[in-house]
Amino acid sequence: MQVLKKIQLGLLLLFGVFIGGLGLESAYAASTENNIGYNVSAELPKNQINKQNSFFDLKMKSGQTETLKVRVNNISNQDITIKTAIHTAWTNSVGHIDYINPTKSFDPSLRYKMSDISRIQGKKTLTIPAGKSRVVSAVVKVPKSSFNGVILGGWYFKKVDNKVTGNVKGATNIRSEYSYVIGMKYTLGKVPVAAMSLGRVAAGLSNGHQAVFANLRNTSAVIIPNLKMDTTITNRDNNQTVKHLKQSNVQTAPNSVYKYPMLFENTTLKAGNYHLHMVVKNTDRTWVFDRNFTITKAQANKYNHESVDNQGMNIWLLIALGALAMLILILLILLIIYLIRRRRRNDEDEDETK
Repeated sequence: MQVLKKIQLGLLLLFGVFIGGLGLESAYAASTENNIGYNVSAELPKNQINKQNSFFDLKMKSGQTETLKVRVNNISNQDITIKTAIHTAWTNSVGHIDYINPTKSFDPSLRYKMSDISRIQGKKTLTIPAGKSRVVSAVVKVPKSSFNGVILGGWYFKKVDNKVTGNVKGATNIRSEYSYVIGMKYTLGKVPVAAMSLGRVAAGLSNGHQAVFANLRNTSAVIIPNLKMDTTITNRDNNQTVKHLKQSNVQTAPNSVYKYPMLFENTTLKAGNYHLHMVVKNTDRTWVFDRNFTITKAQANKYNHESVDNQGMNIWLLIALGALAMLILILLILLIIYLIRRRRRNDEDEDETK
C-alpha cells in the first residue's frame, strides 16, 4: 500500500505546460479539482514581450534593475507551506531543457546565471493561511555589459505537506510534494545565431548502464529547439559499425551542454580506437561533427564490471553473500553447541563437588 501511495503522489507532481515550442513552462494551471490546493501566477510587467505568455518573457537592457512578482494562491481549507527557488536552465540527459532541478555544472560559455542575477526577496519558505494569497518578489539586476542573447531559468514553487500519509508502526512515512515552475526568459540586445560544438567524447556509466557520452555544446546565448541527431560509432581498427543511434525533439538551453548518453545495454564496452560521426540539424541549421576517441582496457573493464547489466557480477555477488550468510550460520550453531556443552560440564562439575 505504501508503494502504491508513493506512485500516486509521484504522478501528481506538476511541472506546468509546454509553451510556444521553446520549452518554457508556465505554472498557472491549477484548479480546485486537482486536489493540489494551491496555484501560482506571474504578475507580468510592462516589458513583457508576448502578453499571451503566462511566464516571464521579458525584454531587458544592460544594467537594468527590476522587481518581479508571483502570486501564490491557497485555494484549500487549510494552511499550506511553500518553498521557492530560482534555477538556471540547463540541458538534461534526455535532451530537454530543465527548469526544475538545479545543476552543479555549467558550460564555460555561460556568462550569466539566472540564479545569480535574479534573487528572491525575504524568506524562501512561507506559510499561506487557508483561502489567502501571498506575493513573492525577486529583484533582477542585469549586469552592465554588451551581452546579447537570452538568459533562461525557472522560478520553482514546491508545496510541502508535513502530514505523513502512513501511520503504521515501523512503516516508512511519505510526505507528498506538489510543484510548479514559471519560466523566466530575459532577452537582451540582438539574439545571436545558434552555434554548437562537440566537446569530450568518452566512455562512462549512465544510470548504471555502460555508455559512450558525447558532449554536445550549445555555445550561443539562445535556445536551440527541435534538433534531430543521427550518430554512428565505428571501430577504426576494422571499420565496423559499433553503434548507430537516432534521436529527435532535442532542445538545448542557452550556453549549456547536452551530455548525450549512447547506451551499450545489450553488449559490453570493448577496448579500442573508435570514430564518432554525428549530424545534428533542425529547420534552420545543420552541424556535422567527427571525433576520434579511445576506450582503454582499464575503462572497459571498469564500466562493464560496475554496470547493472553485468549479470555475472550480480550472480557472483549473490553467491558470495549466500556463502557469507552460511558461514555466519555455521559459526552461530557451533557457538551455541559450545555454550551448551560448557554449561553441561559446569553442571556436572558442580554435582561432583556436592
